[in-house]
Order: sequence, then structure tokens, then C-alpha cells
Amino acid sequence: MTWKLKPAIEDILKKGENLEDLTTQEALDLMALPLESPEVYALMQTADAVSRKTFGKKGENHFHIGLNVEQCPYNCLFCSLTQKADVFQEKIEFSEEQVIAWAKSAEKDGADGLNLMTTGTYGFKRLLEIGRLLKKTVSTPLVANTRDITHKEGEALLEAGFQGAYHAVRLGEGRDTPFKREKRIATIQVFSDVGLSWANCVEPVGPEHSHEEIVDLMFLAKKHKAAYSGIMRRINFPGSPMEKFGMITEREMARMVAVSRLVMADVPKAHCTHEPHTASLMAGANLFFPEVGASPRDREAETGQGRGNGIDRCKAIHWEMGLDPDLPSNVF
Repeated sequence: MTWKLKPAIEDILKKGENLEDLTTQEALDLMALPLESPEVYALMQTADAVSRKTFGKKGENHFHIGLNVEQCPYNCLFCSLTQKADVFQEKIEFSEEQVIAWAKSAEKDGADGLNLMTTGTYGFKRLLEIGRLLKKTVSTPLVANTRDITHKEGEALLEAGFQGAYHAVRLGEGRDTPFKREKRIATIQVFSDVGLSWANCVEPVGPEHSHEEIVDLMFLAKKHKAAYSGIMRRINFPGSPMEKFGMITEREMARMVAVSRLVMADVPKAHCTHEPHTASLMAGANLFFPEVGASPRDREAETGQGRGNGIDRCKAIHWEMGLDPDLPSNVF
């Protein structure tokens, strides 16, 4: 068998291998490669080699804790935690004891970060209280995943012990969500201004999203210097308004992960994919999100009893793909 790549694609991959800046058109050319083509496998191998050279053999696990289950009035169409989805009838805030137990367990199991997720109307002061409590309890770095914030609120997150914040301009922002792209970007700038590490993913990807939309968010992550970025596909919970569009496959996600990795060049300290799977670890990803508590992708109030992967499962996938989750984090 001979592997003869298209010369134009080979040139793009050489640029990616050397951590040179790709153009938007070059990224779009990679996104358009047929999944069964030799060029896609060369793309994935190039991205994988770049990540292993940059991140070493480190497999990152950033432990997600969804603090509350509540019908959110903002009604993002892809989320199970909304009034429109009408999945959850009971309002739940997981107890401090439960959150501490999850955090201690994650620390014991070697989690590299604790991502605290809240619904859109969750009290910001309460999030700060939980942050202060965990800062006294565990040494694992804290990452906030909350609503758009001001500079004053960003400084309050730092004071409470948070080292980072997850925030994304979502695909379909302003169409599938009530939020403005400009406001989301303004919050990302807040993180940079106050000294919080910005965590990101291009999400939630579905078949209805154009390559142009997806690539645009890859370059946004690079421009604003995300500590990590990557690809998260949309999970259609039963009854989701987005079910009619279907879902992308893990194979398609791996191609996008590889393109995203080359676009990010020398900016990131890790590269993520969600939900955890092997294919994207062959395409430049090294970061997973084990999950407990609330999840916008689940109909179970406690996703650890539903879709959520535990940290042991995530670490096992890393080991199978030649990554070492027990090495020190590159992100914090």
C-alpha cells in the first residue's frame, strides 16, 4: 500500500507539525477531508504527534461537579436543565457534604482540576461560598463554570480560591441560546484581565453546524489564548428540541479535534474532548471530564448514575492509549 497525500494537504500538515499558524481556509480544507481518506488519518497522526510532543504523555482529568439541578429560564435548546425541556421537576442543590465528598474522592483519585458547574440563575455568592469551602478542603485547582461575569465578580472568584473559569461562545449562540456572542467574549476578556485561566471547548457540535461556524470558534479560542480547547459534541437527551438534527459520531469528532489542535498551535496547555472516548486521543486530545452531579446532557439528576464517566474509567482510557494520567498537570 502506498500513501500518497494530496500535496496541498501535506503542506498544511507540515505547517501544523511545525506549530505554524494555519489560515481559516486551510482549517476549512482539513475539515472537509473525507473520513475514510488517507489524509484524515495523516491529519489525526500529525495532531497526535504535536500534542504528545507538547504535553508529553500527560492524560488530564478535570473533574466536573454540577452543583445544582433546576429548570433554567434561559432555555438553551441543547440543555436538559431548562424550563422548555421540562425534564426535572424537583429543584436540587447538592449538599455541602456531598460536594466535599466528591471533591475529596476526586483528589484522592488524582483529578487535575475541579470544575464547578451551575445553572444560569444559581446564586453567584453561593458559588463563591462553595469555592472557599473547597479551597480549605482540597488542594485540587478550582475552575468555575457559571454565567457571564463582571471584573468585580472575576476578582471575587480569584479571592474565593478559583484558578480558572470555563466559558464558551456556543455554536448557535443567539439562535439556540438567548445570549449574545459579544457578551460571552467580554466575559472571556474579564478572565484574562483579572488573571483567571480561561478554559474552553468548541461546543455543542451537531450535524447542523457548518464548518465555517466550527472553525470560527477554533480561531476564537486561539485568539484569546485558551488554556485548553477542543471539541464537545451535542448529546441529544430524549425529548431534546435538537433531536431532529441527530448527532455527530466520535469519528467525526476526532477529525474536528485534530483540526482544532493544529489551529491552536503553541497556545494550549492541554486539548480536550467530551464525552470521553478513544478516537480523539489518537487525534491530539489528552483531556477528559469525569462527571458527577448535574449535567446538561443527562436526564438523571446525578449524572454519575447516568451518562457521566467516573475518573477511574477516564484514567483507564488514557492508559489504553499510551497516556499517563498520574503525571503532573500541564494546565495548573
